Amino acid sequence: MSPFFRLETEGIENLPQKSAFILLPKHQRWEDIPLLSLATPRPLYYVAKYDLFKNPLSNWFLRSLGGIPLNRQRPLESRRSLQAMIEFLKKGEGVVVFPEGTYYRNKMGPAHIGIVRLILSRFSLPFIPVGMNYSGKGARTLARINFGKAFYTDPSAPANLFLDNMMKEIEGLSGLC
Repeated sequence: MSPFFRLETEGIENLPQKSAFILLPKHQRWEDIPLLSLATPRPLYYVAKYDLFKNPLSNWFLRSLGGIPLNRQRPLESRRSLQAMIEFLKKGEGVVVFPEGTYYRNKMGPAHIGIVRLILSRFSLPFIPVGMNYSGKGARTLARINFGKAFYTDPSAPANLFLDNMMKEIEGLSGLC
């Protein structure tokens, strides 16, 4: 990626060293996934829409980056994927959930609560908002990845309120407010 991007990171100290965590990044473009992998010192697993895994080449690429396919229209077909995600979290791994579900360049899209609600119902672990920002023209685009402080939620708090607060953090970390 270095011929095309110059990567700057901030807040890497906010990532847990050994325990499970959830990254909630802004989704600007497809390159978010490999750049986030490069910026994070630990392996990551990505929840991604099932459609991205239909093409053999993108299936290989996404799975090699830790992709976990999720079919939002047919959630029962995603049982194995959800179980794999749960097992990764139990083993202390980092899982990435793009709360917008798809790309929204230079603006915030609506949050999708489903997978976040599932995780909140089963785990008490840190959620880390992540800002993604791209700038510059020419041969190399500057990609800024800003890891926010970890948030823990009260199990009795409404999941939608928690996610609304996370979206505001992501917006600020992405420089979109």
